[in-house]
Amino acid sequence: MSQRTNAASAAGTWQLGDRTVNRIGFGAMRLTGTAPFDRGVPRDRDRSIGVLRRAVELGVNHIDTAAFYFSATRSANELVNRALAPYPEDLVITTKVWPGRDPSGAWWWAAPDQLRGQVEENLRQLGRDHLDVVNLRVPPSLRTGSIGEHFGALAELRDAGLVRHLGVSNVTSGQLAEARAIAPVVCVQNPYGIDAPDEDRALLRLCGELGLAFVPFFAIAGAGREAGPGAVDHETVCAVARAHGVSAAQVRLAWTLQQGPHVLAIPGTGDPDHLAQNVAAGTLRLSEDEMAGLASLRPAGTQVPPR
Repeated sequence: MSQRTNAASAAGTWQLGDRTVNRIGFGAMRLTGTAPFDRGVPRDRDRSIGVLRRAVELGVNHIDTAAFYFSATRSANELVNRALAPYPEDLVITTKVWPGRDPSGAWWWAAPDQLRGQVEENLRQLGRDHLDVVNLRVPPSLRTGSIGEHFGALAELRDAGLVRHLGVSNVTSGQLAEARAIAPVVCVQNPYGIDAPDEDRALLRLCGELGLAFVPFFAIAGAGREAGPGAVDHETVCAVARAHGVSAAQVRLAWTLQQGPHVLAIPGTGDPDHLAQNVAAGTLRLSEDEMAGLASLRPAGTQVPPR
C-alpha cells in the first residue's frame, strides 16, 4: 500500500471501547455488487479491492462488514481480507450477527446458540482470531421484543475472547437498556439521516448522554436504503450542496456528523471517486441556518423535539 494520509481524521475521533477510530469510516456492503443482496451484476473484484486499500490510505480505520454481505460471486468479508490483511494495527473491523443467509441467498435468523457459528464464520472469512466489535442486529419483527437471550449469548463469546466489544443495531432505547444491563455496549448502529423520525433522533441524543458511539446507516441513501440514494435529492439539500460546491451526499454526511462528536459515519461505495468525496465530507462545516433547514426535512406529521 502507498503512504497513508490523515484525511479521514478531519472530523475527529471517537473511542470504541479501548480502540480509537476516525469518525469517517467505511461500510463494505456495496463492494459486492451493484445490488448487494441479489444475484445481479457483481462489481469488479480488483476495483473493490482498490477501494478498500484507498480507504485505508485516506486514514479510514473503521470498517463495517458482515458475513451476509455477499452477492453471486463476491463476499465483502473476503474482499476485506484480500485487500487489507495483514491488517494495520489501528484498523477496527466491525461486523454484525443474528441475520444470516444460506448459499442461495435466502435469509434466516439465528437462535442464541447459533450466534457462535455466525461469529466463527466472520472470523474465518476475515482471517482473524477475534472480532473487534460485533453488533447484535435486531430483526425488524422484534423491534418491540426482548433481545436479552441473544445479547447474553454474545456476551459469553466476549468473555471467551472471540469478541472484543459488543454493540447493538436496529434497536429501541428499551432494548439498548436491556443490553447494557447484561454487558458493556460500545455502539448503537441504527438507520439515521436528515429525514430521520423523532424516535431515532432521541436515541442519538441518548447515546451522546451515555457516551456511546451512534453509528448511522443509510445516512446517504435515506429512504432508498439498500438501493442507494435517488437520482434527484430534495431541493433544500441540493441548494446547500450548490452553496458549498459539493455533492448532496456530502451534505447529508456532514449534517449527520454534526449531530454530535459521538456520531460515526460508515458510508459505503464501490466507486473510488465517491469514496474520496465521502471522506472529504468530514471537512465540510454547515452553518446553523443550514443545519436547521435540513433538520426540517422530516416525515410528515412529526414534531421537532425540544433541545
